Amino acid sequence: MIYKIRAAVADDHPFLWQMLYYAAHMYESGESPESARLNSDLRPYVEGFGRPGDLGVIAIDPATNAEAGAAWLRTMPPPWPLYRFVDAGTPELAIAVAPAHIGRGAGSQMIARLLADAAAIYPAVALSVRVGNPAKALYECMGFVIVAEITNRVGGKSFIMRAPLTWPL
Repeated sequence: MIYKIRAAVADDHPFLWQMLYYAAHMYESGESPESARLNSDLRPYVEGFGRPGDLGVIAIDPATNAEAGAAWLRTMPPPWPLYRFVDAGTPELAIAVAPAHIGRGAGSQMIARLLADAAAIYPAVALSVRVGNPAKALYECMGFVIVAEITNRVGGKSFIMRAPLTWPL
């Protein structure tokens, strides 16, 4: 499916919180969608989105005009754990696709657009992905490479991945 991709704006906060809930896999432990907003470890991903340097996109289902997913990036506050493995000026990517749209191409379309937009501002983008997450293959196809393996906020293993956005790669 070809999604409409539009820029994310500050007014998209409610949808970004909803997508962060999915990105953080909070549904797996039965937490409520509101739990993402209340989690101090997750707040920096969305709180105040729209500041200089923040970039994001929203995928829209062309048949229904419903929001299907979001991908956004921003530099995180020091001492953010990611910055033990990548430069502190490297923004972190967060992405999630609404369950009804998983596997339909929204993720790859959002990442492609977001990385193209980010290349005008940043030399690289980083992300964290759980070791068993099938999205890791998509990230690798989009140019991300593993730079570290960490213990994530719930005690499991995650990879820190980085994609260079400038030439030479």
